[in-house]
Amino acid sequence: MAKAQKSAPKTASKKPANPKVDKASVTGRTSAPPIEIGISDQSRAQISDGLNRVLADTFTLYLNTHNFHWNVTGPLFNSLHAMFMGQYTEMWNATDVIAERVRALGFRAVGSYADYGRLSRVKDAPTEPIKALDMVRLLVIGHQTICVTLREVLRTADDAGDDPTVDMLTQRLTTHEQYAWMLRTLLEE
Repeated sequence: MAKAQKSAPKTASKKPANPKVDKASVTGRTSAPPIEIGISDQSRAQISDGLNRVLADTFTLYLNTHNFHWNVTGPLFNSLHAMFMGQYTEMWNATDVIAERVRALGFRAVGSYADYGRLSRVKDAPTEPIKALDMVRLLVIGHQTICVTLREVLRTADDAGDDPTVDMLTQRLTTHEQYAWMLRTLLEE
């Protein structure tokens, strides 16, 4: 059986280089190239500011939900304990996604209690013990509050053509509306 003969590689025709990228602009530099992703610097800043508000709201509601998971009592303990765990776990994971989107846009993700307290529209849970259904009411209000923030930031991202942020915020909005609905049903008679 004869071996297939390899032909000599053809010389590829040179394609014109991207006019914005040349060797001098990427070699010997100590800083990253500027962020040029099709969204203006001003729009990226506005979106990031909004995402940091969403992050603060989400973290505050996460903390309230985790607190209630630990401290719920009464005849609804088992169901609320499990429901709160599912919700706080999902919100904890969401904080990472939100913060990483802020970073992808080139800005600092807030991460201190001082920042969260300044930016969050979601109120902290009371420090004194409250009844299970009062916990549920506060969580409904918290989820509805986040929905308002999400809609505001979603409009800003959509106006800027920031599809990844729009997609993420739409998913977050769907989740928080569903959580508010599920919790609200516990308060119906």
